[in-house]
Amino acid sequence: MNGNTPSAGHKDHVVVFYADDREFTGAVGEFLGGGLWSDGVAVAIATHSRRLALASWMERAGVDLTAARADGTYVELDAGATLASFMVNDWPDPAAFWQVISPVIQHASGTAGPVRVFGELVALLWESGQAGAAIDVEALWNEMASRYSFSLLCGYSAQSVSSPELSDALTQVCLAHTRTAGVSPEVGQATLPG
Repeated sequence: MNGNTPSAGHKDHVVVFYADDREFTGAVGEFLGGGLWSDGVAVAIATHSRRLALASWMERAGVDLTAARADGTYVELDAGATLASFMVNDWPDPAAFWQVISPVIQHASGTAGPVRVFGELVALLWESGQAGAAIDVEALWNEMASRYSFSLLCGYSAQSVSSPELSDALTQVCLAHTRTAGVSPEVGQATLPG
């Protein structure tokens, strides 16, 4: 990313492929912080370690997370627990996804500022060998974006998507997003769409 923080419009769904975890955390911090600095809401659906890293980054950047958490402008959900709440037989259940995620987005949408969401749900699925389920979750996010106004940032480790046998799935992931950013995964000589 090299200082190339993914920007997002009001309804963008951006995917970042990253090689460096620390750099990626900084990019996510800037993305979420941008929402908070614009009097909006930031939602982090992330693993425990990522939430800790994001909190550390944002506090160093001057975000008062104690106040943001207290007033509901910074919302944190555990990615693993969130996934478990809508997965049925290792596949995302659309009704359960909406039941779990839509109250969070609906509440966040009640502010005048932008709503920015970072989600690690799809990365967890992909890394556990469930690329098809990850693609379905990407589609569920897009359906939700047709009802609520928010921007979404997803991230995949470039190494996790670089397998040639996953090139078709990777293409589907890219097509599910309005933009791609970050490093290009080494999948043969394929160029990422977007």
